[in-house]
Amino acid sequence: MKRAVFPGSFDPITLGHLDIINRALPLFDEIIIAIGINADKKYMFSLEDRKKHLKETFVNQPKIKVATYSGLTVDFCKKESAGFILRGLRNSNDFIYEQSIAQTNSSLAEIESVFLVCSPHVSNISSSIVRDVIRNGGDYRKMVPRSVLL
Repeated sequence: MKRAVFPGSFDPITLGHLDIINRALPLFDEIIIAIGINADKKYMFSLEDRKKHLKETFVNQPKIKVATYSGLTVDFCKKESAGFILRGLRNSNDFIYEQSIAQTNSSLAEIESVFLVCSPHVSNISSSIVRDVIRNGGDYRKMVPRSVLL
């Protein structure tokens, strides 16, 4: 079984995440959307809300599993018998950042990273931009799936 982990904070899930996940579905038998837990990070949405948003977004997709984890992503991948880490790239800065992480993950656990480039219509969207728009009372409806709308 080809299983991939798509790790992130998903604070909140965006249409960019959705683009990558939907386009990756034909490539894998299962995609585990893995919400990383970092005790030092301040989140806008609670862990329960982030899980709920993801589960509601993919309620009709049997190839998607939602999970949480702490610690190294490669350790979670090994626990889940996942041979791939799925990552989305918006721009060349993302690639430079993700490249060294992918090389480290490969050396730690022989796990392959698979990169998909975001579709142009969502490449400007990031969770941090969405949080900033929400904080300042802007219209974020065109940046997130329905499950996130407050």
